[in-house]
Amino acid sequence: MNSLLSIHTIRFVLLILLQVLLFSKINFLGYINPYIYLLFIVLYPVKNNRILFLFLSFLLGLIIDVFMDSGGINATAALITAFVRPAVLKFSFGAVYEHQALKFNNIDFGQKLTYISILTFIHHFIYFLFEIFNISKILFVLQNTLFSGIFTIILCILITTIFSTKSK
Repeated sequence: MNSLLSIHTIRFVLLILLQVLLFSKINFLGYINPYIYLLFIVLYPVKNNRILFLFLSFLLGLIIDVFMDSGGINATAALITAFVRPAVLKFSFGAVYEHQALKFNNIDFGQKLTYISILTFIHHFIYFLFEIFNISKILFVLQNTLFSGIFTIILCILITTIFSTKSK
């Protein structure tokens, strides 16, 4: 249990550092930005305390907001994404999730892609909706959501594939 706690603590700190120092500086084509800190929400264990998970997701977003001076947008998007995560897990994995036998390294690529994509697009839509905060610019919100989402999904899949340990 102690090593599990330290793994999540290291992941939490490392994703914050990567987001703030590296990925927040990427501005591909003027508006495409990856939000790699979303991996903490994606990879957090299913069986752990839900209230703690919501708090840690909010704290993650808040810390990112402090460093990026974004006024709470990341905290809001991270918290809402963490809140809807059980529904996305149930949709993506079905009975495996309901029996809480879900091991992220052992699931097939299609389910993993579906799960990461849904959570990413939810997060990005909320993020850009609050960042732009103008309903008349909904097409711009959707454009940013789509392109930044695709970039984030590609990076998340690459990172989870590179650092996964396949166990049978």
